[in-house]
Amino acid sequence: MTMLTLIPGAVSLAEWRAVWRGAGARLDALSGPVISESAAAIERILAKGEPVYGINTGFGRLASVRIDAADLETLQRNIVLSHAAGTGDPAPAAVVRLMMALKLASLGQGASGVRPATVAMLEAMLERGLAPVTPAQGSVGASGDLAPLAHMAAAMIGVGWIDLAGERLPAEAALARAGLAPLTLGPKEGLALLNGTQFSTANALAGLFEADVLFRSALVTGALSTEAAKGSDTPFDPRIHELRRHAGQIETAAALRALMAGSAIRASHLKNDERVQDPYCLRCQPQVMGACLTVLRQAAATLADEANGVSDNPLIFADTDEALSGGNFHAEPVAFAADMIALTLCEIGSLAERRIAMLVDPALSGLPAFLTPRPGLNSGFMIPQVTAAALVSENKQSAYPASVDSIPTSANQEDHVSMAAHGARRLAPMARNAAAVIGIELLTAAQGCDFHSPLTSSDALQAVRAALRAKSPRLENDRHLHPDIEAATGLVRTGAVIEAAAAIDLPGAVA
Repeated sequence: MTMLTLIPGAVSLAEWRAVWRGAGARLDALSGPVISESAAAIERILAKGEPVYGINTGFGRLASVRIDAADLETLQRNIVLSHAAGTGDPAPAAVVRLMMALKLASLGQGASGVRPATVAMLEAMLERGLAPVTPAQGSVGASGDLAPLAHMAAAMIGVGWIDLAGERLPAEAALARAGLAPLTLGPKEGLALLNGTQFSTANALAGLFEADVLFRSALVTGALSTEAAKGSDTPFDPRIHELRRHAGQIETAAALRALMAGSAIRASHLKNDERVQDPYCLRCQPQVMGACLTVLRQAAATLADEANGVSDNPLIFADTDEALSGGNFHAEPVAFAADMIALTLCEIGSLAERRIAMLVDPALSGLPAFLTPRPGLNSGFMIPQVTAAALVSENKQSAYPASVDSIPTSANQEDHVSMAAHGARRLAPMARNAAAVIGIELLTAAQGCDFHSPLTSSDALQAVRAALRAKSPRLENDRHLHPDIEAATGLVRTGAVIEAAAAIDLPGAVA
C-alpha cells in the first residue's frame, strides 16, 4: 500500500484522490506537538470548573445539562452509541477511508482537543485497511455528519462492524485481527469524532473525481462524434472563444481542435460541403463543456478548502485555553459544491446523448439508419440510444438542488440544515449513468467513423478507436450489445479513453 504523509491544512486534491483510490494516510510528524497541546488544553479548561459545551455538558438541545466529572468518559461513549443511528446500504469502503483521512487531517490541526492516541488509532486503521461499515443514510449535513461519523467512531471503540479486506467482521474482532485494541474516549473526543463534514465531503470529492474523468472522456467522444458526422472544426477556432473570454470555454475549444488535428476525415470535406452549420450538440461543445469545466473547478476549489478546514464544534484554542462554540459543522459549502457537480454530470451526459441521437438519425448524420450496414433486418444502435436517453432523464431528475432543502432537527435547536450528505451521495449513481452514456457515445461514434473507411481520424482519435476495438468489434449484424456497452463504459470510467488520447493535453478540474 502506498502511504501518504498528510500535512494538515495543506493536502492537495490529488492526494485526497490517491486516498480514495486506496493509498494509506498518516499525519506529518510536525502535527504531534499541536495535537498534544490541544489535548492538554482540554484538561486545563476542565480544571476551571465552568460548563463547556460537549465537554462537560449534554449535546444539542441538552446542552444546558451539566455532567459530573466522574461521567465524562461515559458521556463521550454515549454520544457515539446514541448517534450511530444511520440506516440504508453501507457507504463504499473507498468513501469511508477517505472520510477517515479527512477526519484525521482535521484532528491534526490541533483545534479539537483529542489525544495523540485517538489520532494514532485512525492512522492505524487506515494503514491496516480497516473501514468501518457506515450506513449511508442519516445525515442532514449540519451539526456535522453525525450518524455516519458515529458509526466510524463506534468501530474505533469496538462497537459495530468493520470491513477488513472485503470481509465484514464485528468491530472488536476486526480490531483484534489487526493488532489493535478498542479505544477508550476521553473528554471531548466522542464529540470531536462526530462533529464535522467529512462524510459529505468524502462523497462530494468522490463525485468530483468521477466527474473530472467523465468530463475529459466526453471531450474525446465528442470529438469522435464530430468526426463520425463529418462535422466542422471551425466552431473551435480560438478567435471565436477569445471574444467570449471564458477560460473553460477557451481551453475546451483548444482540446477539441487538438483532438481533431491531422484528421483525414476532416480534410475530406473541408471544401464543397453544402452544410453551413452543425447541430448545437457539435457546434456548441466548447460553450457547454467549457461551462461545465468552469463549474467543476469552482466546486473543486470549494472542496479543497473544506477538506483542509476544521469543521468541529466547539473549537479548542490552546493558546488561550478557550473552547469557542460556532457553526463550522454546517455543510452548506459542500452542499453547493455537490449541487454544482450534479449539474455538470447532468449536462455532460445530456450533450453526449444528443450526439448519439444525431448519429443514429440518417437525416442529420448522413450515415446509415441506426449505424447498421443493413437497417431493417438489423436495429443496430436504435436501443442503445434509448438507454442513453433513459439515463439522461434519470440524471435530470437527480440534479434538483439538495442545498435548497432544510428541515429542523434536535427539537428545533438545529433549525437550518444543508442536506449536503445526500446531495453528495447522489453523485455516484449520477456518475455511473453519465459514464454509460459516454460509453454508448464511444461505441456509436467509432461505428460512425468506420463508415468513412479508409479515411482515418487524427492519431489521438485513432488510438481511442483502437482501444475500443480491442474490446468491442465493429457492429456488422445485430448481436447482444450489453457486453459491448459494459466494456465501453469501463474504458470511460477507468480513464482508458483519456489514456488512449494521451498525446492531447485535456483540461480538467483536478490537478
